[in-house]
Amino acid sequence: MSLLTIQDAELAYGLHPLLDRASLTVDEGERIGLIGRNGTGKSSLLSAIAGTIALDDGEIRRRDGLRIAMVEQEPSLPGASSLRESLVLRGHLERVADERERWRIEARLVEFLHRLGLDEAADPVTASGGERKRAALALAFAQQPDLLLLDEPTNHLDIGAIAQLEELVRRAGASIVITHDRAFLDAVATRIVELDRGLLRSYPGNFAAYQSRKSDQLAAEEVVRRKFDKFWAQEEVWIRKGVEARRTRNEGRVKRLERLRTERAARRERLGNVKLSLDAGARSGKLVAELEHVTKRFGDRTIVRDLSLVVMRGDRLGLIGPNGAGKTTLIRLILGALEPDEGRVRLGTNLGVAYFDQMRGELDPERTLADTISPGSEWIEIGGQRRHVLTYLGEFLFPPERVNAPVKTLSGGERNRLLLARLFARPANLLVLDEPTNDLDIESLELLEETLQGYAGTLLLVSHDRAFLDNVVTQTLVAEGGGKWQEYAGGYADWLVQRPAAPRGGDDDRTTPVAEARRSRGASSPTADAAGAATARVKLSFKEQRELETLPGELEALEREQHEIAARMCAPDYHRAGAEVLRADRARAEDVEKLLAARLERWVALEELAAAAKTGGR
Repeated sequence: MSLLTIQDAELAYGLHPLLDRASLTVDEGERIGLIGRNGTGKSSLLSAIAGTIALDDGEIRRRDGLRIAMVEQEPSLPGASSLRESLVLRGHLERVADERERWRIEARLVEFLHRLGLDEAADPVTASGGERKRAALALAFAQQPDLLLLDEPTNHLDIGAIAQLEELVRRAGASIVITHDRAFLDAVATRIVELDRGLLRSYPGNFAAYQSRKSDQLAAEEVVRRKFDKFWAQEEVWIRKGVEARRTRNEGRVKRLERLRTERAARRERLGNVKLSLDAGARSGKLVAELEHVTKRFGDRTIVRDLSLVVMRGDRLGLIGPNGAGKTTLIRLILGALEPDEGRVRLGTNLGVAYFDQMRGELDPERTLADTISPGSEWIEIGGQRRHVLTYLGEFLFPPERVNAPVKTLSGGERNRLLLARLFARPANLLVLDEPTNDLDIESLELLEETLQGYAGTLLLVSHDRAFLDNVVTQTLVAEGGGKWQEYAGGYADWLVQRPAAPRGGDDDRTTPVAEARRSRGASSPTADAAGAATARVKLSFKEQRELETLPGELEALEREQHEIAARMCAPDYHRAGAEVLRADRARAEDVEKLLAARLERWVALEELAAAAKTGGR
């Protein structure tokens, strides 16, 4: 049975159309993942469904008595004496006429606040972004709506809270969720709806199913468009003959050409992708950072306890832990920006650090986009090449008319893109990213993944995006409570396989890690297998020891060759080299990339074996 139907909806922001005769039906029990580029109107669509904004045209038919609850991207909390009272005001619970019903809602509210780890008596004014998000979610679930609307619900939540949210959404009624979290969509969505240039397109199944269908659809569209463009070009040639066209007086053909022109002008071209590239600059030393028995406390709380860690050039280290575990503190220790209470931190040589701050503190809201990227100049130098700031910002999907707009006019996703543009404009061989995926659309996120995979420097990444961690990092450093941090080979799914099982009878969320990993990956990874082997055998063979010693040289040679190929391909006259040279370079570049990945994986495995040998297989 349908909960609501959207028919021929039209909505514009200024001259920019968000909905263009869009239609959608939402049925009972459906869990819809709403995806699309930043700025396409996803949040506006949720607001229209919730009734907080009106459509310019079209209609939304809601079932009689339909109860809707919405959690915005950045929910606000009214001022009150406690978090509970603030949520009562936010939900207008005082308007509930039935006192018994109001009591039941408030009782459920308290229950959900406790389940989400919140204190009902806390001061709402001092609540963090994550606490405000969890509080708004608690209220929404307590109201037991027929339709739940969630706008980026995983932002500011740690992995444990995201897993809990997945379960709550699955148990709720119908829902529409805007999120960039692909693992979340795979876990909860029964249908994906894409908002693309004003239209709503529906794909049954979760995000993985959508990706498969979307790929096939785009390939088919490209074939149709090529045929159309060929036919249109032929007709344009005919009409430009002039005399022949007028002599034949083929009015039908002329009218057909006019229709083709109209159709071509109205064609919904695919939006371009953000173009990302990273300049690693000068190579750092082989050793980036070494921590020896490091301990850091704040008052009575130990954030890091007796941590020994080696970060080597080319490592991509992901930090996993709940909010407040001390991930940012640990990064500052690794970078030498914070002195440990015990132990020693040794930094490598020739380090060039670039830092992505999730709070976007480096962005001045009053400065223009152009001044943010290149203060006082229209030009910027990247990788030894001089670029106009308009061209560079255009590669991050900022049109020319917006480059002189102040930063404060940008959305959250746009600010993230701007911060990435600013970050990538500077050479850095050590890149630190603190929650870079917040507010990014999925396409930009996937492109960021690809960019980081090809980055020649060292990466420290803090993220709660499980798919992003799996696709980017080579090892993880996980907070295991009480200040203990443990290193694991591979990404998030690999950690699930390797981490110790929860104590029997405990309430830890780690009771079925192997099953969860197999669901997300289908099988254990080679890196996880290598790590398991490291604990089973604690001594390197002579051959393995020799291989470990020679691998750094092999990797350096491959990286050198990769840079040389890239330099050739970036040369202005490269296109004149001939087809054979172009094909050979592309093929060799692919081979080198594969060899690098394989040798790096082997190096990680051997380093794990060597570390296990030193510690007796611990």
